[in-house]
Amino acid sequence: MVEEEKKEEKTIASRGIPSSECLYLPAHDSPALRSFEDSNEAPTRNLWNLEEVMSFVFPAKYQHKYNEVAVSFMREMMKKTKMEGAQIAEFVSSCDISKATFYNRVLPRLKRIGMLKVERQTIVALESKRKYRPMTIHLSKTFGNYMLKIGDSWLAQVDEARSKKTQTEKQSP
Repeated sequence: MVEEEKKEEKTIASRGIPSSECLYLPAHDSPALRSFEDSNEAPTRNLWNLEEVMSFVFPAKYQHKYNEVAVSFMREMMKKTKMEGAQIAEFVSSCDISKATFYNRVLPRLKRIGMLKVERQTIVALESKRKYRPMTIHLSKTFGNYMLKIGDSWLAQVDEARSKKTQTEKQSP
């Protein structure tokens, strides 16, 4: 009997999706979003700017400081497309950004969602035999490809459902 009780370990109920794995998606007709489709559900040609795109990652309404830091860093990345560790450290100190905010919150999320790609090299210092791993950050298209895949998959599902409905209506007397 005691063994059976041990097998039935209690688990903590889920508290939902961790914030580190979320994107902010306001209602599609929210006044906070610039129009992205016309009345016939066709996409408009106007593109969202960097600040608007970053608001999906770090919504200014809920994460104002992270949004500010991310937008300023991504502006810098757009100019350079690649930054070394020393350049990143210079950027953080020159903009008076908290290192903890940047390295523990902003940078990890930008990497995780695929906006940035981080490469590290392992270098061994000969005199001390100590290893260090300098970081290089590059802009990445992974985020855009990920969102396109989701969007294209949904559009394909809707098109297939509508075409099946049209075929069924044609076959009905």
